[in-house]
Amino acid sequence: MEALIPVINKLQDVFNTVGADIIQLPQIAVVGTQSSGKSSVLESLVGRDLLPRGTGIVTRRPLILQLVHIDPGDTRKNEDGGREGEEWGKFLHTKTKIYTDFDEIRQEIETETERVSGNNKGISDEPIHLKIFSPHVVNLTLVDLPGITKVPVGDQPKDIEVQIRDLILKHISNPNCIILAVTAANTDMATSEALKVAREVDPDGRRTLAVVTKLDLMDAGTDAMDVLMGRVIPVKLGLIGVVNRSQLDINNKKSVADAIRDEYAFLQKKYPSLANRNGTKYLARTLNRLLMHHIRDCLPELKTRINVLAAQYQSLLSSYGEPVDDQSATLLQLITKFATEYCNTIEGTAKYIETAELCGGARICYIFHETFGRTLESVDPLGGLSTIDILTAIRNATGPRPSLFVPEVSFELLVKKQVKRLEEPSLRCVELVHEEMQRIIQHCSNYSTQELQRFPKLHEAIVEVVTSLLRKRLPITNEMVHNLVAIELAYINTKHPDFADACGVMNNNIEEQRRNRMRELPTAVPRDKAAAGGPQGEQDGTGTWRGMLKRGEEAPGSGPGSPLKGAVNLLDVPVPVARKLSSREQRDCEVIERLIKSYFLIVRKNIQDSVPKAVMHFLVNHVKDSLQSELVGQLYKSGLLNDLLTESEDMAQRRKEAADMLQALQKASQVIAEIRETHLW
Repeated sequence: MEALIPVINKLQDVFNTVGADIIQLPQIAVVGTQSSGKSSVLESLVGRDLLPRGTGIVTRRPLILQLVHIDPGDTRKNEDGGREGEEWGKFLHTKTKIYTDFDEIRQEIETETERVSGNNKGISDEPIHLKIFSPHVVNLTLVDLPGITKVPVGDQPKDIEVQIRDLILKHISNPNCIILAVTAANTDMATSEALKVAREVDPDGRRTLAVVTKLDLMDAGTDAMDVLMGRVIPVKLGLIGVVNRSQLDINNKKSVADAIRDEYAFLQKKYPSLANRNGTKYLARTLNRLLMHHIRDCLPELKTRINVLAAQYQSLLSSYGEPVDDQSATLLQLITKFATEYCNTIEGTAKYIETAELCGGARICYIFHETFGRTLESVDPLGGLSTIDILTAIRNATGPRPSLFVPEVSFELLVKKQVKRLEEPSLRCVELVHEEMQRIIQHCSNYSTQELQRFPKLHEAIVEVVTSLLRKRLPITNEMVHNLVAIELAYINTKHPDFADACGVMNNNIEEQRRNRMRELPTAVPRDKAAAGGPQGEQDGTGTWRGMLKRGEEAPGSGPGSPLKGAVNLLDVPVPVARKLSSREQRDCEVIERLIKSYFLIVRKNIQDSVPKAVMHFLVNHVKDSLQSELVGQLYKSGLLNDLLTESEDMAQRRKEAADMLQALQKASQVIAEIRETHLW
């Protein structure tokens, strides 16, 4: 055993380095009913009085006891820390405070228990961590758990049995945990609660070691021979009997060493054939052997885990970056990298490609050809224009004179009104591209240049400079887009080739329609028939001015619903009344509608082509070309270096922790390699 202690010490260092939550030596959990002698067994293993003792429930919080073997020379080296003697203890909750008096350790356990659990039998699942450094112990991790009880006392809740049971199962469910099932010899083994709980989580008994206490308190005429031989309850790891100190011995300050001598004498007298396989010393050796077997079994997994963790911490340390030596070079490098990543995101050549949604240049392309293009296509060339509106515009353009032809002014007025409607979606396109350029800043910060997370002030400054540059270019781009629409409004080019072709086709159609109407007219009435009907007409009064007036009154346009009815009294307020358009009015409206639609489609095509080009030139390309110089000009100043390259408060600490962990893991890997080369197994 002594020859393996250096190996255990090295492995203990490895486990402490990696962390208890990642890979750990087996926790040897002590399970048993209340007052069955669990704490006494632990004290025997430690060799010192350090745990609270008494009747009833004494252990009311889990005590994680880590025994650390040290060389005797280590204590002399560390005497400057205020330690006297060769053994000392440390609690996790008292940080660096060192206890050399084991009575103080016991008092601190009682005080800490009462602080959390109260002083009237209550329990808590919050553990107390105690580490004992001594040259007389082997490296073990032991957990002293509250004893199994049935009836609540004091402040204990009604479900105290369930609480303690859950607390015990929480610790012994770990497959690396060795279960030390403690049962008093003066009770029936078949009623052992400890073995029952252990069997629930370890039905095969592969990690359960039974301990029988109080061998000296059995009834006269009975012995534990059958129990110790394993004939009553077979346990694979074995069954070991021990003799603890009585409460009277504790009160009389009987030392653990004297108790172990008396135990050896008792076993030699009562169970001479089993004395060498029972007792506290044999229990310590057995636990040490189980520990070594576990170490041997977990070495391959431990080596793999350490290598994986080393790679993870190496990557983590790289993400934190190196400490800044040359501030000017670092600042220029970060600015250049951000500007490059920003431009690459627009060009689509960025290192980190977004898969969840479109971003950067792809999003801008989508805005141009999908969002903007479809919006323009959805604009109705004649939207907002009714036939009456067109007819009214034609009449207003003729002034007081009736027109023989459709006035050209009316076409220009109406087509300008329709073209003006293209300005709003064009400006909205500029706004969407501007928003995407803003989003690219955040994208580069999150994915591309993680180094910026180290320097929050530099990150804020870069965001501010780029945002300011975009904000400065936005009105210039808007003005250009506004001018593009204004240019189309400034001159209505009726000689445009596409428009001239449309007019030619339209004129042919109109001429064809005119010929068709001429064919449909009735043939002329012969003059002789008109003369024959003359007298009749005179009789009817139709040939005189009275007849003309009468025809006027009977004309279809002078019915009750006609606007001509109100034309007699000019003082009346005219009321617009719907009426059927004449064929000429219908024809004039159709001509204007076709001309507007034809010219609008030409302008829309121009706008759909020119607005994206203007946005690219005045906004996107200009920002790409001037971003680097703008960032350098605004931020690369000697007076700003210290302020901009100030790391976040916890970054330096995290880098140091990662570096220490990486160094420790590399050392642990070397230790594992050395152990694998030895043949201690």
